[in-house]
Formats: sequence, structure tokens, C-alpha cells
Amino acid sequence: MTTGTRADARTKGTRADPGAHVAPSRGGHPGRGGAIARWVVLALGALLFLFPFYYMIIGSLQTKPDPTPAGAFPNPANITLQNYVEINERISLLSGLVNSGIFTGGVILCTVVFGVLVGYALSVLHWRGRGVTFSIALLVQIVPFQLLMIPLYVLIARDYGLADTHLGMILPFAINSAAVLIFRQYFMQVPRALFDAARIDGASEMRVLWSVALPLVRPALLTVVLLTFIGPWNEFLWPFLITKDPSLQPLAVSLANYITTVAASASNPFGAILAGAVVLAIPAVVLFVIFQRQFQSSDIGSGVKG
Repeated sequence: MTTGTRADARTKGTRADPGAHVAPSRGGHPGRGGAIARWVVLALGALLFLFPFYYMIIGSLQTKPDPTPAGAFPNPANITLQNYVEINERISLLSGLVNSGIFTGGVILCTVVFGVLVGYALSVLHWRGRGVTFSIALLVQIVPFQLLMIPLYVLIARDYGLADTHLGMILPFAINSAAVLIFRQYFMQVPRALFDAARIDGASEMRVLWSVALPLVRPALLTVVLLTFIGPWNEFLWPFLITKDPSLQPLAVSLANYITTVAASASNPFGAILAGAVVLAIPAVVLFVIFQRQFQSSDIGSGVKG
């Protein structure tokens, strides 16, 4: 009986030992203070980030500009859409948006097509000079576009005769070395067994690229599209040089011309300029809001068994 009692005591002591090292929770919610502080910091950061956009929208709706801090919370009687009407009468916001859409869409299409092809060739295919080509793509990153602007203008406007055309605006941005590098890195993460299996089944390289590689690098496609969109959508200098016809100029160029020529004649020049900036910013903001959840890692190794 004494032995059994000692055994029970040892068993109870052993079972109770793990619990002896557990610190009692204070207040029943460990870490809640840290979580609240984290949310407060994130909320303040979000407010600081969104305030310029908020102020831009509020400024575009004011009848009279109010540069004081109180202007961020205007009187409802001072709110109007007249600024949008005035700037639309001068530069045609719809025409500018269409031209910006054509310019940006053409650049995105060319960037994705050439980026996918070149990135696939640099990462999957084996051919002489692949390393040199990749090094050149890296070196292109350090060459500023302003350095090439004059020879590009002479080549496209004088030699090709593409001045005052959408194609003339698109060509200098058709190939983006950054997109090539992004696609190359994503394709290098795809297991080679998937490509080999498709080739054994008789698929051509284009079929392998279209049916095997592209579905697995979908995050790269969205990343390239969103990053490429910002550049041509806000581009001013090159479209300004290559186009003299106002009906072909993107919205960024039209807004710049409005600011330098006729903005002073508006009843509220500050509000009219902000109204144009709002129209220019809305498509980019909407695009990022829609596709922000698509930035996620893909399990590209899930197609390989064992």
C-alpha cells in the first residue's frame, strides 16, 4: 500500500509539473496592449498617408481656396463641382483620359509580352550568350531615360515619322528591363520537372510557356501590370516632346499645358488644378484597390509529386 501511495504521488507530481512552469495570465488577455498599440500606429500611418488624397479631393470641390488648416474641413456651402466643369471646358478630361488609356495600355501590353518572352528565354532555355544578355539587361537599369531622349526623338520623329501618333509615344517604353528581371526570377522558381514533363508529352516551347509557366507566375503578371501602369500613366516629358496635337496628348500633358497657359483665367485656379489631379489619380487608385489582394505568393512547387 505504501508503494502504491508513493507511485500515485510521483504520478500526480509528474502530471502537475508542466503546469507549475506556466505563468498566470494577467487580465486574461496577454499581449492585448501590444496589439492595441500596433493598431493605433497603423491607423495613424494610414491617416497620414491618406490625408494628401483627402485634401486634394476637398480642394477640388471648394468654390474659394482656403489654404488654412480649416480648409481641410470646409463649409458645405463652399462645396461645388464648378472646378471640374471649368477644367473640362478647357482641356476635355475625357479625351485626355482616352489618350492616357491608349498610351498606358499599349505600354503594358508590350511590356508583358516582351517581358514574358525574354524572361522565359533567360531562365528556362539554354543558349549561347544568355549570361551576357542578362548582364546587359541589368546594365540598362542604370541608364537614365533622359540620356536617351534626344536620340530617341530623332529616331522616332524624323526617321520613322511617328510624331503625333500613339505608336510614337509607346515605342520607347515597349520593353522594360525591370519586367524582364521580374519574370526571370519567377520562372527560375518553377520546378524544371514541370517543363520536362510537358516536353515529354510533346508540347512545344510556346505551349509550355502558355500552359505551364504562365499560370504559375500569375503574381508576377499582376505585379508587372501594376508597376508598369504608374510610369506611362503619369509620364509627361516624352509625350510632351513627341505630340504637338492637343487631341492626342495624354491627360498629364494636357494638365501641364493648362497650368502654364489658362489656369490663371479660371475663377479658382487652385481648385481647377486639383480637380484635374483627382481625375488623373482616380484610375490608378481604383486599380490598386481592386488588385491589392492579388499580391500573394503562389505555391509553384505544388505540381511536383514526391
